[in-house]
Amino acid sequence: MIKTANINMTRRGVLAGVGALSLASLIYSTKRSQAAGSILKVRSYGDIQTLDPAFRLAAPEGDITNVIFAGLVVATPGDSWGWKPMAVEKIEQLDPLTIAFKLRDNIGFTDGFGQLTAEDVKFSIERIADPANKSPYAGDWATLKEVEVKDKLSGIIHLNKAFAPLWTSTLPTPSSTILSKRAVTEAGGKLGVKPVAQSGPYLLKEWTPKQRTVLVRNPDWKYEQGGYDEIHVHPIEDEKTAELGYEAGDLDYTWTAVSSIKRLKETPPADTVVVEKPSLAFVWLGMNQIAAPFDNPDLRRAVQYGVDRKAVVDAAYFGAAATSTGIIAPGLVGHREKNLYEYDPDKARELVNKAGASGVIVTLDILNKAERLSAAQVVQANLQDIGINVEIKQNDSGTFWTLGSKQNPYYKKLQMVLSRFSMQPDPSWATEWYTTSQIGEWNWEQFSNAEFDKLVTEGKIELDPAKRDVMYKKMQDLMEESGCYVFLTHEVTGVMYRKSVAAGLKPNGEPCFADFKPA
Repeated sequence: MIKTANINMTRRGVLAGVGALSLASLIYSTKRSQAAGSILKVRSYGDIQTLDPAFRLAAPEGDITNVIFAGLVVATPGDSWGWKPMAVEKIEQLDPLTIAFKLRDNIGFTDGFGQLTAEDVKFSIERIADPANKSPYAGDWATLKEVEVKDKLSGIIHLNKAFAPLWTSTLPTPSSTILSKRAVTEAGGKLGVKPVAQSGPYLLKEWTPKQRTVLVRNPDWKYEQGGYDEIHVHPIEDEKTAELGYEAGDLDYTWTAVSSIKRLKETPPADTVVVEKPSLAFVWLGMNQIAAPFDNPDLRRAVQYGVDRKAVVDAAYFGAAATSTGIIAPGLVGHREKNLYEYDPDKARELVNKAGASGVIVTLDILNKAERLSAAQVVQANLQDIGINVEIKQNDSGTFWTLGSKQNPYYKKLQMVLSRFSMQPDPSWATEWYTTSQIGEWNWEQFSNAEFDKLVTEGKIELDPAKRDVMYKKMQDLMEESGCYVFLTHEVTGVMYRKSVAAGLKPNGEPCFADFKPA
């Protein structure tokens, strides 16, 4: 167990989840929780590996950093996407290149690091944007020129060019999180899993790897108070396992398996609210174009023709989710109406034979989850039918989310992967991860296309929605034409929580922990 030290109580893929570990080993009893005061027990789909917003690995880390560190603004719960002030008293876009802000006057850092100031804003934003720091989220500040400090609490964000995603997928996300310049510098330039200089409505009190993270209300937070004395975040990878924990009374809120939504809506657990939310996330089958045998474009195209996407999605989600036409969900600018390559096993067999690859054996890496395994098994059967033999390799999350990292030699050997990315409500957040610069980071297929890279840059600075729509559709065409991708689904999100809880949920069902309150 690691506990944070020196918190002054008087004044944020990789994912080492618990999988099918016994719930009794990771969740404290209900009676003990009640004795401790108002405690909210929530499920997260993965454990933390870093609490540095500039180097976060997945949404569960952002959920925590969003409440232990103050961001300029933060996403609001509800049925439409929006934001509200957090660290700022006022923030205003004066023109397409200029955003002025004034900080709230009494936000303090823990551990003796003093007041949150405009100098910390400058440091935090420029730190993400600086290419030398190699933050995977540098694209969130792609057109940043500088942050000008006007005085202790005021400053101006200057852009080189207009930036379309600024108010959707940059400012209301962990990319606007403000860290203490002094604390990060003294820590050697990066934060780990032990946060210092916390500043949000909650503080991280305790982290037990693979078991739980305990957040406690920050007594020095002067603004909107969190609804609970403590929030206990339990990392449970598998949704079915989380459902069992909820039904046993050990959780107050959880995502459900997509395949369980219909059953749970018809016969919910006692005193439970079950909701279905549209998902922005995307699931796909990827092929690494530099790893044999997928360095042969004919074999990649064979897989695109050889996978029955509807059968894959139906098997994984029991008919509850639809197939997708790309990585941009319906309702967003750039959503495509159809795929370029549809299921045609006869064409697939022709291409396998053309590639001289009949009988080839390939490895498909997946996250060790029931839905992913069901999907992979249909892919396996589809590809066996066209002459490609697939061996499924299941990985725990701590292993899976490092497979394509250049820190792992396996990233050059990775052949096929079934993966899912979460999303923000702007198309640029989907395409960002497939640029050439993301090879060895999140671009595991090692897709590289100069036209695509150019469009990614141009799409962020184009403000005309009609022009952006054309650009993002073209980007997905280029991805699919490469043969590296089989687009599968955007899923849907199932959520259940106690009637005693007023859940703070974004439009896609993701949690805003600070907005959860007793009903």
